[in-house]
Amino acid sequence: MSSFGFSEIQKQLQQATEKTCQTGVSFNGKSLKLNSENDAEIVVKAIQECPSLEYLDLEGNTLGPDAAKAVANALEKKGSSLKRALWKDMFTGRMKTEIPLALEYLGAGLCVAGTRLVELDLSDNAFGPIGVRGLAILLSSSACYTLRELRLNNNGLGITGGKMLAKALLDCHANSSKENPAAPLALRVFIAGRNRLENEGAEALAEVFTLLKTLEEISMPQNGIYHRGVSALAKAFSANPMLKILNLNDNTVGPKGARALAKALPNLSELERINLGDCLLKTRGAIVLAEALAIDGAQPNLIELNLSYNEIGASSADAIVAAIANKHDLETLVLDGNTFGQKGRRTLTEGWQTNARQKVSFVATLEEDESESEEESKSGSESENDDEDESSDQEAKTSETEKEEDENKEKDSKEVTVQDFLKSPSAENLLRLQGDKIQLILKHAEGSDNGEEESETYIEELVKSVMKVSSLCSSGYMDARIEAERLTEALYTDLFAFATTNDQVPRLNNALLINLGLIKSENKAAGRIDWNLEGCFKALESMSLKEFFLPQTVDTLKVFIERPAKSGRPWADPFQEAKASLKTVLDQIRST
Repeated sequence: MSSFGFSEIQKQLQQATEKTCQTGVSFNGKSLKLNSENDAEIVVKAIQECPSLEYLDLEGNTLGPDAAKAVANALEKKGSSLKRALWKDMFTGRMKTEIPLALEYLGAGLCVAGTRLVELDLSDNAFGPIGVRGLAILLSSSACYTLRELRLNNNGLGITGGKMLAKALLDCHANSSKENPAAPLALRVFIAGRNRLENEGAEALAEVFTLLKTLEEISMPQNGIYHRGVSALAKAFSANPMLKILNLNDNTVGPKGARALAKALPNLSELERINLGDCLLKTRGAIVLAEALAIDGAQPNLIELNLSYNEIGASSADAIVAAIANKHDLETLVLDGNTFGQKGRRTLTEGWQTNARQKVSFVATLEEDESESEEESKSGSESENDDEDESSDQEAKTSETEKEEDENKEKDSKEVTVQDFLKSPSAENLLRLQGDKIQLILKHAEGSDNGEEESETYIEELVKSVMKVSSLCSSGYMDARIEAERLTEALYTDLFAFATTNDQVPRLNNALLINLGLIKSENKAAGRIDWNLEGCFKALESMSLKEFFLPQTVDTLKVFIERPAKSGRPWADPFQEAKASLKTVLDQIRST
């Protein structure tokens, strides 16, 4: 049994006490809209009056460049003791061009003050790659040389933003090493979930992790990372022997990625929590990981293991039981959403109970799988879940089949182009589209030439692309819906900025009406609407509340929104409910 970690508990209690006892300024959840320097006066005054500013919590407010500049000026004088910059959800409704400038002002203020941050939280600020420019300046500055916790959850970074982030952290390590070779950047917590980093972004960050060697928590769920990126990350994890928390939930790890992680596990003896839920591990991947966990002395401090929704079959049950046999501190084993069958569930339940210790409260989460019986599961194994067969010949055949499926899946993900997606705008194609999706779609619109003026063609093509992306905002597939919402906001932002700059707002409004089915196009070659308008209307509800959304567009939509959509059935409007919901939002905007 692992030794009782008094020193670790004492360390955690000390850290918790330090945070609780800190003094600072908090406007958390006040929903302040700070545009000008005068608007920011309430925050500035609070900073000036704080005797020791150790944290500044601005979560849930919205800060423009001018207001950020005023706050930065106050920080120059009072920010020397600042340790925690809690700036989560701080740019709601801001143009993406505003965010880098605001971050630059704040970063400059911290540098002038001689601030040495310990925690920086910019989660839930959908600033995308363009926002990383301002963040990069802050991260590579002296204010972040002592950073221990970096939280960038749900920022819409994409591949480009992920690479820029990686470079900023590498620069920070280099700069801090020059200042004090004995104390370079020693990041402990890195959180960057829901950012669509994909393989290239993951590989760039893996280089950072390998260099740091100090990480204790890495959380990167929902990033569209396949086994290539996972393999790069696994090698980087091995360079961080103090890693305690690992979360790669909802990425496509697959059996290949599982093998790479299994190779890293012997170097990660301090792991306490592993979350590989919804990673398409398959039975082979689960067995490989379980065998690595079952090695004598491996991960003795493991508290939680999540392998849910991974298409794991019954033949892995014995390996999983062996893996938990020597985990005396294990409290939670999550195996929901797999296909163990009755025999597999019985094996797991008995193994869990057999390995329970008197001083440990075991709480396993193991629900019924979809198969009605073990026999039914076996009979369908050849076509749906081959790796449940027990004969060695069949397992070898299954291995080859799944290997081919994995390789084909990776191949398919690389072959999906922006043209493929726009031709068939499905949730699957959106997630399989590799690269910087925003730039790919914008370049596609730029490249369209129908003999018209460039600005006119660009607007009409981009509006059509936006419709196809936003149609997925009502998708039942959460990962696709989140990605569609991110891309929709970015594309609408560019669309309105371009139309305003080029005096093409009337054309933009007309294109929106046509592609929403609210008016008929005069161009017979325009093609029919073959995307889900329900998602388009749903997306407009949130887009119409953004600052970039023009009042002229709101008024135009309001006039036409009550007309029945062109559905081929003039007596029925299939989108009446979605349109009514949008109309309610538009009426509220007009009345404010």
